[in-house]
Amino acid sequence: MFTGLIAHQGCVREVLRDGGLRLRISSPTLRAEGIEAKDSIAVNGVCLTAVEVDAEGFAADVVPETLARSNLDALAPDDGVNLEGSLRLGDRVGGHFVYGHVDACTEIVSKEVEGQGWRVRLARPPSLAPMLVEKAFVALDGVSLTIASADGGWFEIALIPETARRTTFGAKGVGGRVNVEVDPLARYAAAAVAAMMESRA
Repeated sequence: MFTGLIAHQGCVREVLRDGGLRLRISSPTLRAEGIEAKDSIAVNGVCLTAVEVDAEGFAADVVPETLARSNLDALAPDDGVNLEGSLRLGDRVGGHFVYGHVDACTEIVSKEVEGQGWRVRLARPPSLAPMLVEKAFVALDGVSLTIASADGGWFEIALIPETARRTTFGAKGVGGRVNVEVDPLARYAAAAVAAMMESRA
C-alpha cells in the first residue's frame, strides 16, 4: 500500500522484452532507503516487486496484464518515472491510500497555466466515470490528487508547482499517457451499489 506522495524520481536504465517486460530503474535516493529484493515499489503508480537490487537501483518484472492497463509498455531508456516505496507502520499518510492497482490509462487533453500552477484536463474513461467525480481522490501516475472538476468525457486536476517539480507531471504535456487508479473507497462503494441493483433486478 502507498500514499501517493512521490518521494523519489527514477530513470529507466534498461527495458528488456520477452513476452512481458523487465525494467531496470536507477534512483539513488530510493536506493539510499535500503530497499531489498521482494520489496514493493510503485512505478508510475503501478505496484511492482523488486526482483534484483544493485548499487544504482532495482529491476522489476511487468506481466502482460499490467502492460495492458498501464503506460509502462511505452517506457524507454532515459525516461523518468515516479517512485514510491511501500507504506510502513508509523508513516504519515499525507495523501490517500493507493494500492498500486492501476485501473486504466488515459490521456492529457489540455494543460493550461492557472495562477502559479496548471489546470490539467484528462479524458475520463467511461468505465471509471462514476468514480471520477469532483472532489474525489485519484492517483495519476502514482500521484495523490484531488479532482477539481468533471463533466462528460473529461476530468480536471489543479496542479501546483511543487507537484510538477517533484513528479513527471512537470514534463508531461498534451497527449501524454497517464495511469489512473480510482479512490479505493469509491471502488468499493460502486461495487456495493452495483450488487444491490443486481439483486433487485
